[in-house]
Amino acid sequence: MDELIMPIAKELNISSKQVENTLKLLEDGNTVPFIARYRKEATNGLDEEQILYIQKQYAYQLNLKQRKEDVIRLIESQGKLTDSITSEIMACTKISQVDDIYRPYQQKKKTRAAIAINNGLQPLAQCVLQCPSYLDIEKEAKKYLNDNVKTIDEAIKQVMDIIAETVSDDAKLRWKVMDSINKYGKIVTKVKKDNPDEKQIYKMYYDHSEKVAYIANHRIMAIDRAEKEKVINVSFDYDSEYLKKYALRGITHDRKTNVIDIIEEAVNDGLKRLLFPSVEREIRANLSDRAAKQSIEIFSMNLEKLLLQPPIANKMVLGFDPAFRTGCKLAVVDSTGKLIKIDVIYPHPPVNKKEEATKKLLALFNQYPIKIVAIGNGTASRESESFVAKVINDHHLDIQYTLVSEAGASVYSASELARSEFPDLHVEQRSAISIARRLIDPLAELIKIDPKSIGVGQYQHDLPAKSLNERLDFAVLKSVNRVGVDVNTASEQLLMHVAGLNKANAKEIINYRNENGRFNNLNEVKKVKKMGAKTFEQCAGFLRIHDGNEPLDQTGIHPESYDLAKQIIAKYDLHLQDDSIDLDEAKVAKEFNSDTYTIGDIIDSIKQPLRDYRDQFNGPILRHDILEIDDLKIGDKIQGVVRNVTDFGAFIDIGLHEDGLAHISKLSNRRVNHPSEVVSVNDIVDCYVFDIDRAREKVQLSLVQI
Repeated sequence: MDELIMPIAKELNISSKQVENTLKLLEDGNTVPFIARYRKEATNGLDEEQILYIQKQYAYQLNLKQRKEDVIRLIESQGKLTDSITSEIMACTKISQVDDIYRPYQQKKKTRAAIAINNGLQPLAQCVLQCPSYLDIEKEAKKYLNDNVKTIDEAIKQVMDIIAETVSDDAKLRWKVMDSINKYGKIVTKVKKDNPDEKQIYKMYYDHSEKVAYIANHRIMAIDRAEKEKVINVSFDYDSEYLKKYALRGITHDRKTNVIDIIEEAVNDGLKRLLFPSVEREIRANLSDRAAKQSIEIFSMNLEKLLLQPPIANKMVLGFDPAFRTGCKLAVVDSTGKLIKIDVIYPHPPVNKKEEATKKLLALFNQYPIKIVAIGNGTASRESESFVAKVINDHHLDIQYTLVSEAGASVYSASELARSEFPDLHVEQRSAISIARRLIDPLAELIKIDPKSIGVGQYQHDLPAKSLNERLDFAVLKSVNRVGVDVNTASEQLLMHVAGLNKANAKEIINYRNENGRFNNLNEVKKVKKMGAKTFEQCAGFLRIHDGNEPLDQTGIHPESYDLAKQIIAKYDLHLQDDSIDLDEAKVAKEFNSDTYTIGDIIDSIKQPLRDYRDQFNGPILRHDILEIDDLKIGDKIQGVVRNVTDFGAFIDIGLHEDGLAHISKLSNRRVNHPSEVVSVNDIVDCYVFDIDRAREKVQLSLVQI
């Protein structure tokens, strides 16, 4: 057990006891959010990401251990296992390293070397590899002639095939080649003569060379995509002559032999035909895997920030889904997300009923206490923003507007969920409702959409689907449980992401609510079908009940700690929502025979029982007037909101139709390894106009004053 736990503890810079306790909790069926929130005393405060890492890395270590045992057993069964080989295998830290050591002992397919060995030429090959000072190779080869090997030249050629494969199978040589290419080699791209890149999207890679050690992840993914689309050829440039000499010395140890020409030709063949291509493929796969993992992490990080943007509380919102020919769909939605009114206007070409559209919009503003207009940022959003801003300013209305990402809105609008919720509405009308709700409660609305459709990643369509889905699902799980869920109002989609619950549990909660009315306390949740004791334990702390008969149900205190919380409240005469409470947590923990983590969480929840985790983040920028690109000049300072973070920079909404790009080099005066060190999705930032391309309507931004 220790040999599995220690590498994990070392990587996370935590104690082996923390890893051991975490694994025990996971083994007992506890969820990651539950452990992170309610078992801090056992993990010493590990967060969700650390717990997930422990879970995955332990599974990898188990697989690594199993692979080592399997390979040792397989080599032993061939009678070739030595103490040295066993030591080398046990020292491996990756499964790929174990496989490299096993390569010479693996049952081969019908390779040239395998055929030569079957023809009885292995002893002759071993004789040549001994580098004898003198060997009459023709006389020796004559002894091995048979029905399958009819000439001396053929025998020598097959001996060279065996030596070539021996070189290729040498694990230490393979690692040397890989290390050399990774450290000193270059990845080279050349455009194909006939390629489909008419818009020259991949022009940068038509004649490109870059050190493998320094290539950025987003460029790896761009190269992979360009190669897949048959635009470029990809190769490696490295000192192959040095590696050939190194491999040759590894066999001859500089001994003089008259069969050196045979050995050298075989070594070169083994490298050129077998080892170099194999290592190059592995390096490409490793680079692509590294880039995919980084891209998945970026996507996950951006999604999390998007889900955790603060809701717009107690405001009626007008959802505005822009379009030209089919008109702009309008949806008035109250502060709970309930649809009040649906309509359509045609302020843009080709219909051009701007006056009628203005009257309709004003009528809605007069009829309903709308405070914010949420405008989708898709087709015709620029024109719609101008139209809305003009109506607001011309009539001196106390109304603001903001652009809302409509990525995935059409996916939701056409879904079975949207059809069941609004069976009598068209797809476009449902989209307007979704846009409004994204402002009112982003988490509750975005949870309905496949995370891949939300559009806050890079190259997401090129990423391995299974890994991407797992990581994004975890981001959703983490976000939902950090915020908590009102069990009386939450949708099935929101409930099924609560720790311990699944689709079946969520459906049963909705059914119980429909049949029996609202829950008055969390104990009633135990009456729901399929709600076992373990399931309740895992989910209860993340469920909320407001205006129920148990005040603590509206807090993040777990029901298992209610008695303790009530004792503390009684002992110190505390009251919910008293932010002035000042207790010595260590003293209270000692007095009640508890731990400081649990006591700290209880005291924080008593102070601010209704605190929303999302309140610490920036809300949307609300505007009154439109910004035109012609209004901008180099050096202008402007406020914007970060819409997406990629490896190469941040896309910032400054009120134009297209988001401006702040390149990684323009994010700080100091060296930045990744934009996420400086900015996150939904951050409100002050930025400066660095460059303007009016023809393409592109703006480059800088977070550093120009």
